[in-house]
Amino acid sequence: MTGFARVERIAPGAKLAWELRAVNSRFLDLTLKLPEEFRVLESELRQRTQAKVSRGKLEVSLRYTLDGAAQSALHVDLTRLAALNTALDQVNAALGATATPDPVRVLSFPGVLQQQAFDFAALHAEALSAFDAALVEFNKAREREGQRTGEYLLERAASLEGFAAQVKARAPLVRDAWMDKLRAKVADLGIEVEPQRLAQEAAMAAQRLDVDEELSRLASHLVELRKALAGKESVGRRLDFLMQEFNREVNTTGSKSQDAEMTNYVVEMKVLIEQMREQIANLE
Repeated sequence: MTGFARVERIAPGAKLAWELRAVNSRFLDLTLKLPEEFRVLESELRQRTQAKVSRGKLEVSLRYTLDGAAQSALHVDLTRLAALNTALDQVNAALGATATPDPVRVLSFPGVLQQQAFDFAALHAEALSAFDAALVEFNKAREREGQRTGEYLLERAASLEGFAAQVKARAPLVRDAWMDKLRAKVADLGIEVEPQRLAQEAAMAAQRLDVDEELSRLASHLVELRKALAGKESVGRRLDFLMQEFNREVNTTGSKSQDAEMTNYVVEMKVLIEQMREQIANLE
């Protein structure tokens, strides 16, 4: 199922931005694009995603920027400074001098003034919290799309049901027409055929042309389709299976058709099933 979500979070010293993008896929195919400082979260992110998403080719990306204070934070190495001060005292004592060191020159001495490393460990918890919020928004977007797709499927199901009703109404007429054609051929040939023999042919023709069983199973599958769409759980794989069953019943009905009009109904039913199958790839 397609979907998109973006969540930004202002954290101490930094700004985080998660983006989740998904396109259709029968299974979950997850790609994580993380800055090096957040690679340690990959396993946890995968677990949280798999708990909330079951289908889709999903790309998750994180961007962050440090604020000015975090980037320019400086740190005086007091141990290094103390060692430098001791060395200066030793020099003063050896030379008999009493010079006071210039603080600016002291700070310029290698190792005394350092840029303080940002504490990314403290930012990881904020990143996970923001990711959970992004997952919620992502699933809401998919639910809205799923609702629209469900409405589309129900419309196609109603049309499929209508064509099935037309096939059912047409089937007795086709059977009668076949019998009329058989009687006409017998009459043209001038052959005397026993009524019992004609009755046997009628019974065999009725069996070959009977589509009641296929239409009954199709009606049952349509009930299951509506029941699945009305539920709250994931239905994608179940609907995939139902589409296979729809196709099986409609194909069998088409193979029994001896009538152009009935065949046209079957073709329309196949078109509807294919449209439904394409949209089911959008459902989780």
